Amino acid sequence: MGVDIPNDDHRSPARRALDEALASEPMREIPTLPPNTPFRPIEAVLRASKRPSAVPGVVENGVVRPLDPTVKLVEHAQVLIVTS
Repeated sequence: MGVDIPNDDHRSPARRALDEALASEPMREIPTLPPNTPFRPIEAVLRASKRPSAVPGVVENGVVRPLDPTVKLVEHAQVLIVTS
């Protein structure tokens, strides 16, 4: 068994700050689900976080409009509108 020797940190200052911010977030609780709930991947649980979603859209006269009419956004949703 060898001793772990830390390597040089080659991250940028911005990436280092982002890593520190993510590490300082509180731990999430294990979700409590009814026994008959179907299995789903952990990614589905993690996607429920308040990270922004990206949807294609346009800006017309200062109004942002998603291109897909089926996209429904909740109030105070964090959304990145991606234009071409």
